[in-house]
Amino acid sequence: MIFALDIGTRSVVGLLLEQEQDKFRILDFVVKEHKERAMLDGQIHDIQAVSNAITYVKEYLERSHGPLTKVCVAAAGRSLRTQTAFAIQDIKGKALFNEEDIFLLELAAVQEAQRKLLQAKEPVQADQYFCVGYSVLRYYLDEEEIGSLLDQKGEQASVEVISTFLPKIVVESLISALHRSDLQLEALTLEPIAAINVLIPPSMRRLNLALVDIGAGTSDIAISMDGTVTAYGMVPVAGDEITEGLSDAFLLDFPQAEQTKREMLSKEEITFTDVLGFEQTLSKSEIVQQISSYIDKLATAIATEILNQNNRTAPKAVMLVGGGSLTPSLPALLAEKLGLPENRVAIRGVDAIQQLYPMDFPIKGPEFITPIGIAIAAKQKPIEYVSVTVNDLPVRLFDVKKLTIGDCLLAAGVNIQKLVGKPGLALMVELNGKSMTIPGTFGESPKIYKNGLPAQSFDPINNGDEIQVEKGKDGVAASATIAQIIGDEKPKVLEVKVNDEWLKIAPTILVNEHVSSEDHVLNDRDKVSFQYPVSIKDLLLTSFTFTENEIEPFHLQINDEKTVINAFSLQVQRNGLQIPLTSTFEHNDQISWEKGKTPTVQMLAILKQYEMKQEISVTYNGQRVVLQKALMEFYRNGILLKEEDLLSKGDHLQLMVKRKESFIFQDIFRFVEIKQPQGAGSFLLKKNGTESSFYDLISHGDELDIHWEKKVYQ
Repeated sequence: MIFALDIGTRSVVGLLLEQEQDKFRILDFVVKEHKERAMLDGQIHDIQAVSNAITYVKEYLERSHGPLTKVCVAAAGRSLRTQTAFAIQDIKGKALFNEEDIFLLELAAVQEAQRKLLQAKEPVQADQYFCVGYSVLRYYLDEEEIGSLLDQKGEQASVEVISTFLPKIVVESLISALHRSDLQLEALTLEPIAAINVLIPPSMRRLNLALVDIGAGTSDIAISMDGTVTAYGMVPVAGDEITEGLSDAFLLDFPQAEQTKREMLSKEEITFTDVLGFEQTLSKSEIVQQISSYIDKLATAIATEILNQNNRTAPKAVMLVGGGSLTPSLPALLAEKLGLPENRVAIRGVDAIQQLYPMDFPIKGPEFITPIGIAIAAKQKPIEYVSVTVNDLPVRLFDVKKLTIGDCLLAAGVNIQKLVGKPGLALMVELNGKSMTIPGTFGESPKIYKNGLPAQSFDPINNGDEIQVEKGKDGVAASATIAQIIGDEKPKVLEVKVNDEWLKIAPTILVNEHVSSEDHVLNDRDKVSFQYPVSIKDLLLTSFTFTENEIEPFHLQINDEKTVINAFSLQVQRNGLQIPLTSTFEHNDQISWEKGKTPTVQMLAILKQYEMKQEISVTYNGQRVVLQKALMEFYRNGILLKEEDLLSKGDHLQLMVKRKESFIFQDIFRFVEIKQPQGAGSFLLKKNGTESSFYDLISHGDELDIHWEKKVYQ
């Protein structure tokens, strides 16, 4: 005999079944409504009150069938918690995204959903929630939605999932209520699994179907696809919503409204008395019209949750079970909201369960699907604990689905995001003013071992498996030379003709304004630039053996004032035209240069138009004599320079300027040699035949003479 309990919001249903070969026969059943609101949205709030109802059911069945000590129950689907979450991973520079990468990314999103779920219930631990399933809502590549990440490349991959969790407290409160009624838990299942197990056999689960169990307080949803149950959901809207609608519309207390709702299932006219004592008799259609907004609210809530759990798409068909599924016009309204034909949304009763023998009991409707499913599913496919170790720590999981190594990592509280090796630091450089990013190598996936053998996170597990997981190696930071970042885009080589010889001019490589080479290893934030000679001066310095001093214009410091003399500087022509050294040049220009001459003092004076001396020409004793006086004197380091002395670039000269004065007779004695004749006595100075003196002024062309008189002896 199989004893099963369906502990619902409104009542507790007890069933006794026995298995004969591959089918089951119902032996007895009993329904006991709660005397007070001991259950809220499927969660036991008053364990004692629920235990009292369980005890009543147990004792009622024991009167006819003997002692009952073990029972099969279900954790309410309405106890499941759902949470959506994102996970993002940087994949810049990574090879093609594979299945293992995708699964780890999905697990990271599930873990984020678990973290978000726990935020509102501090302080709790991750192991107080069991993940019983998740569905991928969307994949994204570089923030654009994409159908699949498999074999994709880009900069950022992300996934949005909806995850379903079962709180540990739900199971514990169930067990406590059973213990108070002297019952032991024989097998446990989830209500959505129980219902779907008897209505949708494995052979049909490749179809995308939705099963909705509409109870009193909540509507539980299970989705099947690809041979398994892929998602669970719950909305806190169900049969009580319709009861409250009747209460509001016709001023009925809750029990009277509930009675009216039940009579609508079998009568076309219903009579009721409102809280003011007025009796009314209305047709079923009139009542439905008055509460149509409440029915629409129920249909909308269920349709929305089905779409959320089924990747935003409608399933192929929807099966309705539970007492609330009998709500008038609900199937047609639900089909409309899902965009399905009306015949794709149907209420399923006990007669749809193929594993039952025919029976005489009056349990034909959809409200008994879940209790029968609990009995069969809990016996055939009970939820069991699976014990494994993760990095030598024991972990226990509810076997409510196909468990994987990833589920074990979640249950062990391992941070999935931290398992994947971090990508190596990228190198940010600037090339000729343009920013470049050289990515580091991508971090490796974690190394996972199951029972000592390499495994992947989506591999299935069995009881007793030993799992070891090692963090993937971090990526290597980016490294590059200048040659590597230049690649095939090498800078242009300029050609110019200099003094009849063609030159090829490659640019100078600068790193942070300092000369470098192509094999230089770059650091983060380095600025690389190519610099061609800007001017002809730069060209001569880089391509010839000129020094900076040789290139500089010829200059002197005259009386501490710098004087530039271009006539003595390097002379440059570009395409036949004289130009300054600071001029620019272009590809294929013809340039010639010639070093400046080394000047003398006299050349400087001529160029600067200095009046270095004054002179006149006179005749002395019939011979022409040139008389000179210096007006300027150049000294270098205190030494008087002669006119023929050479000057050097940068010489410091002192220039002394004398006042211009007329010549006098005695000046001639500096330019002629005076010989006194033998026997001569006194002399007489004559200018132009006229007696003169030493201090008489003389002029250009004057005839000068000295007349000697004979010596007279007395």
